[in-house]
Amino acid sequence: MAFTRRNMLFSTIAGAVGSVFAKGRADAAIQRVAGASGPPPKPFFSRRKSGRAPVVAPNGTSLPYKTVGGVKEFHLTAEPVRREFVQGLDVNCWGYNGVTPGPVIEAFEGDRVRILVTNKLPEGTSVHWHGFVIPNGMDGVSGLNQPKILPGETYAYEFTLRQTGTLMYHPHFDEMTQIAMGMHGFFIIHPRESSVRRVDRDFAIFLNEWFIKPGTATPDPTVMLDFNTFTFNGRVFPGTAPMLVRTGDRVRIRLANLTMDSHPIHIHGHAFYVTGTDAGPIPESAWWPENSVNVPVGTTRDIEFTADNPGDWAFHCHKTHHVMNQMGHDLPNLLGIDPTSAQEKLNQVVPGTMVMGATGMGDMSEHLGMMATPRNSIAMLGGQGPYGPIDMGGMFTIVKVRDEIDYDRDPGWYQQPRGTSPWRVDSMSTTPAKPPETSHEGHRK
Repeated sequence: MAFTRRNMLFSTIAGAVGSVFAKGRADAAIQRVAGASGPPPKPFFSRRKSGRAPVVAPNGTSLPYKTVGGVKEFHLTAEPVRREFVQGLDVNCWGYNGVTPGPVIEAFEGDRVRILVTNKLPEGTSVHWHGFVIPNGMDGVSGLNQPKILPGETYAYEFTLRQTGTLMYHPHFDEMTQIAMGMHGFFIIHPRESSVRRVDRDFAIFLNEWFIKPGTATPDPTVMLDFNTFTFNGRVFPGTAPMLVRTGDRVRIRLANLTMDSHPIHIHGHAFYVTGTDAGPIPESAWWPENSVNVPVGTTRDIEFTADNPGDWAFHCHKTHHVMNQMGHDLPNLLGIDPTSAQEKLNQVVPGTMVMGATGMGDMSEHLGMMATPRNSIAMLGGQGPYGPIDMGGMFTIVKVRDEIDYDRDPGWYQQPRGTSPWRVDSMSTTPAKPPETSHEGHRK
């Protein structure tokens, strides 16, 4: 190709733009490392040159559609579903299209959509389009805007999407039972222009809480606050799929909550900006920086950040009981008690009795292999990590940030570079002058 003044001008402009972006990312890294004062840098532009990153619902699904006469037509089936929260715990839920939460619905601002809703539940239902600006008759409140959808019936909802953002759908008939049993899902409306708020990775996580008595399989929808099982997209850790991210990616995580509690969701190793609610995107001038975002009942929150810190980073609810599985709430408080005599007496009646909780509950996960659990029940604490048991469950997952990563393949555990992991000190008088040679050296095996 001949090199002309026009080519040179375009090349110069492209180079300058690329330099600005690269310098911005470098400046952000310097600011983070140097601990510069002020808020964290805002997320940088996506590295995608065209199109839009697909929304990924870890452990979830997306709802397909077909175009009929210029209308995008979706089909939701409300029905009982059997959901595996983690291996060993299968739960009788209600949901849509065989899953809870229901499949993610995606469309674009300006689309005309038709959602066919078939009821296979043992009672009536309806669908409310939470946060939507639509005609009153399509709002889905049974008795107010429409008759309930009887078992075996199919109703059609049709409207034009006149907004963007992270919205929800859920029943507005027997809400106490149907939402408590898992009937809810994301409805995400994208801007028509794909370059608007473009990100490299786009995740969606629906929060839920349940009361499931150990040994049973059906949640109790009459429980108001004393829940014992907490899920991300219908899974508890260690059954939650990690979020896989490449270093430098602009990441969005969409969170939704229709439970009875608010949930302060916290990420390790990064700061983020709150960029959207169920009312739609927040103007950039009004974004605010956080390390934890509270997701109140009946709302969604969008958070965005640049993944500039490689590692395996915890992502969890910061209410401590919400990162535990099937925790019993009626146990006696044994903390600080010497259980020796009680255990001796109990062993005479039930050989093998182990009194736990006198020194805390953190070591319970190390005893799991010694104890049987009731059928269809799971241990209170989580799974195995590279250094031993991870004593968290429930609303807990991991954001895995790598310099090179296949988004469709878990890369395994992160190997910390030398000098970036703590090590055991056997004597204060012989503290090693420098860290061990390998990331795992100096730790108990």
